[in-house]
Amino acid sequence: MSDLQAVILGVLQGLGEFLPISSSGHLIVAPWLFGWPPQSLSFDVALHLGTLVAVLLAFAGDWKRLAVGGAKGVLSGRPFSQPEGRLLGLLALASVPAAIAGVLLDDWAETSFRSPALVATTMALMGGVLLFADRRANGATGMADAITLRDALLIGLAQCLALVPGVSRSGATMSMALLLRYKREESARFSFLLATPVTFGAAVVKVPHLLSEGPLTPVLLGTIAALVFGLLSIKLLLAYVRTRDYRPFVYYRWAFAALVFGVLLVRGAGLG
Repeated sequence: MSDLQAVILGVLQGLGEFLPISSSGHLIVAPWLFGWPPQSLSFDVALHLGTLVAVLLAFAGDWKRLAVGGAKGVLSGRPFSQPEGRLLGLLALASVPAAIAGVLLDDWAETSFRSPALVATTMALMGGVLLFADRRANGATGMADAITLRDALLIGLAQCLALVPGVSRSGATMSMALLLRYKREESARFSFLLATPVTFGAAVVKVPHLLSEGPLTPVLLGTIAALVFGLLSIKLLLAYVRTRDYRPFVYYRWAFAALVFGVLLVRGAGLG
C-alpha cells in the first residue's frame, strides 16, 4: 500500500465513521474500485484509532463531565444517582451487544462480509431505513436527560449491525434513536459517545497484529488523516442536523449502491 492510498483511506474513514454513509463500506469498495491491493481488517481498525482520538477531542468536555460526575456517584456509594453516572452506565450497557457480536462474528467480518455486492446492498437498504427513521424525527421531543435502559439497549443492539459493511455504525444507531423519537442532534451525540468504547475495544484486539504486518508509515499517515477528517465530520454533522434532515445522506447511499452495482455488471462479476 502506498502512502497516498493510506491517506485516501484515512480520509474515507474519517468522513464515513461519523457521517451515516459507512466507513467500512468505503474502505472495502475503494480498493476494489481503483484496483488497489486490499488492506487488512487490522489496518481498518488502526484507522479507527484516528477517529477514536477525534471523538475524544470533540467531546473532551462531555467525557470530563461524565468522568467527574460518575466518580462523585461512586464515592457517594450511589454510582447512578448522578445524571453523568447514569449516562456512563447506559453507554457501557449499550456497548455490550456490539462487543459480544464482534467476538462471535470476527471471522466473518474478515472474510465473507468484505464483498462489494454486500456493501451495495446494505448501503441501499439502510438508506431506506434512515429515510423512514428520519421522518419520525419531525416533531420529536428532547429526551437527552431521560434516556431509558430499554432505549440504550436497543441502540446498542442496532450498533451490532455495523459489523456488516455498508450498514454504518452511526447510521444504525442514529436510525434507532430517531425511531425511538429522539431529536436528530441528540441521536447523533449519543451515537458519537457510544463510538468510543467499541472502537477502543476493537483497537486493543486488532492493532497489535498490525505492528507485525509491514511498514508503519502508511498506517500513521492514514490514522492522522482519519483523525483530522473525523473531527471535521463530527462538527459538520452536529451543525447540519440542528436545522436539516438526513435526506442528502440517503441519496448519497443510493447513488453509491447504484455505482457499485453498475461496476459489477460492467465487469461481468454478477451480484453474488
